[in-house]
Amino acid sequence: MSSVGSPPAFRRPASPVRRATVGALVASLAGGLLAVLPAATANAAPTLLSQGKTATASSTEGAAYAASAAVDGNLTGTRWASQWTDAQWVQVDLGQSATLSRALLTWEGAYGKSYQIQASDNGTDWRTVTTVTGGDGGTDDVTLSGTGRYVRMNGLTRGTGYGYSLWEFQVYGSTDGGGPTLPGGGDLGPNVHVLDPSTPNIQAKLDQVFQEQESAQFGAGRHAFLLKPGTYNNLNAQIGFYTQIAGLGLRPGDTTINGDVTVDAGWFNGNATQNFWRGAEGLTLNPVSGTNRWAVSQASSFRRMHVKGGLNLAPNGYGWASGGYIADSKIDGQVGNYSQQQWYTRDSSIGGWSNSVWNQTFSGVEGAPATSFPEPRYTTLDTTPISREKPYLYLDGSEYKVFAPAKRVNARGTSWANGTPQGESVPLSQFYVVKPGATAATINQALAQGLHLLFTPGVYHVDQTINVNRANTIVLGLGLATIIPDNGVTAMKVADVDGVRLAGFLIDAGPVNSPTLLELGPQNSGADHAANPTTVQDVYIRIGGAGAGKATTSVVVNSDDAIIDHTWVWRADHGEGWGWETNRADYGVRVNGDDVLATGLFVEHFNKYDVEWYGERGRTIFYQNEKAYDAPNQAAIQNGTTKGYAAYRVDDSVNTHEAWGLGSYCNYNVDPTIVQDHGFKAPVKPGVKFHSLLVVSLGGMGHYNHVINDTGASTIPAGTSTVPSTVVSFP
Repeated sequence: MSSVGSPPAFRRPASPVRRATVGALVASLAGGLLAVLPAATANAAPTLLSQGKTATASSTEGAAYAASAAVDGNLTGTRWASQWTDAQWVQVDLGQSATLSRALLTWEGAYGKSYQIQASDNGTDWRTVTTVTGGDGGTDDVTLSGTGRYVRMNGLTRGTGYGYSLWEFQVYGSTDGGGPTLPGGGDLGPNVHVLDPSTPNIQAKLDQVFQEQESAQFGAGRHAFLLKPGTYNNLNAQIGFYTQIAGLGLRPGDTTINGDVTVDAGWFNGNATQNFWRGAEGLTLNPVSGTNRWAVSQASSFRRMHVKGGLNLAPNGYGWASGGYIADSKIDGQVGNYSQQQWYTRDSSIGGWSNSVWNQTFSGVEGAPATSFPEPRYTTLDTTPISREKPYLYLDGSEYKVFAPAKRVNARGTSWANGTPQGESVPLSQFYVVKPGATAATINQALAQGLHLLFTPGVYHVDQTINVNRANTIVLGLGLATIIPDNGVTAMKVADVDGVRLAGFLIDAGPVNSPTLLELGPQNSGADHAANPTTVQDVYIRIGGAGAGKATTSVVVNSDDAIIDHTWVWRADHGEGWGWETNRADYGVRVNGDDVLATGLFVEHFNKYDVEWYGERGRTIFYQNEKAYDAPNQAAIQNGTTKGYAAYRVDDSVNTHEAWGLGSYCNYNVDPTIVQDHGFKAPVKPGVKFHSLLVVSLGGMGHYNHVINDTGASTIPAGTSTVPSTVVSFP
């Protein structure tokens, strides 16, 4: 927001696993061993390195036989299977270079008669470690020698008329050559301000940081205020850019402020539409006037808060404001929405709500107004189908821990209403505390050691992808810690594993185009994560604004069952380094995985599609979009015979999809004559359903002909009046 408001799959019965020894094989080792120089002797016993790591393959027999199944540890329950031809491969990324000692291949009935084990340092240039011939299936235990980060089974000749099929591809070795073991825990760095009620001059410190951050929209300062349990009197914590305030109690009631946590818009002449990148969580407030002011826009979260009074979401003077997010919070009084154009509230309790403007959406909120869209524009779901709250740092006595809340199904109200929330505590000693100056190599070493990550406030340039390969890894940022990928790398990739939690950081595109910025799961991911999904919470993406940045696709979700809970994916429309080609970014979010849920999805200004959905049974609760302001002319956004790219497109191949509370706005201020055929595009099928949609022309700067497909009235008759065109349900 700116200053205005493959072939058909074949199925066959699985064959029993047959055991064989490598002695029954003829192993042609000589040539391969010469191709890989022996590494220095490792200090530790060989360990299993491949399980849960990122795996890819030349092909799959079908979606149920993804490469990830060969490294998931499920020995006879899941498997990778290729198409029914020779010259197929499956490979695993170990996450860092390793000294290789052994590969254990557990074949299903369709086995490899001859194959190579190959290694690579970069996933592109391969060397053969071992060649196996005369294989007869069962289990092959193959001795390896050499080093590599990537290891591949390169099939040469099939043993049956089917493809290649592995229950498990296990690679053993050691990673001792990577330097000394990194410690877990430690201090939280220079930009974390830990306070207790006896700390002197708290207000002065809050004011000092606010002075620095109030208008530093694209600055490098990053701060987190962490308040130990207790009562703090007479505070007004004004929260500026890249500033987080949080209680260090397990429950919001553990840390009370008799005073306010305030966001206003004096720096921008009373306009709150650029109050981005900040957050408050885990506190109880007794506002001085009875009402706390929280006038924010995108990328500003309000979590696990208890306001003993009202909450005003508008700036002083009731100027423009552009939407935000509340979760797992209790507001005893009324939430005064006033001028907020759109807002999403989840799993909370409120004393009431005023005004609807364009799009106010609620799920699992006690006290929420009933659905009345299109007027007032309220969309309410009694429960949230699946949710799991963001992990957070807290103090257990004098020991720092991170609490990882439990998954909830059909949630309503806060997770802490009945006392201690459900979940798991992880000691800080199991985290690598990332501080300014840390390199991507060190961060990846920490992950490979099995540590979680806690990014302290700062800006981190990474010259290689951060690879999160272990199930249940937590990557938590404080103070909007910012990751910038250098030289066109992808900032972060998550393997197709259970329960990864990403939370509380910003990825800022670099000047060299990255193909992607964040990937959840490799292509063709297919593992079932319904019981323990990966979650992405308060993770924001920015292309341009702080300087020229480019990325073809910002976020790609390949893993099934992922939950995207509050994100702003933004191609900049102001600041530095922006322009139609300067910060080129064609696609915002692309969802390929099945059963993905988005709660609080903000995606804006991409050159082509903002959101594309290819996975089955996807669901979105609340979506806010603006089309690219800076399109130079109609031809620049022409999409074949269609005028413009939809803000949210469900692919024609999808049979089941549902979404609630979606809005798209245009402000084509370079060429106000531009027309979009529609804001939303979806196949007309019984299983594809939309509820409460709208499009808005901001002041007549461009228009929409329809809301979704050819349904919904044009915004042209509204002229410059900024009146939405709505569709209650589709089809």
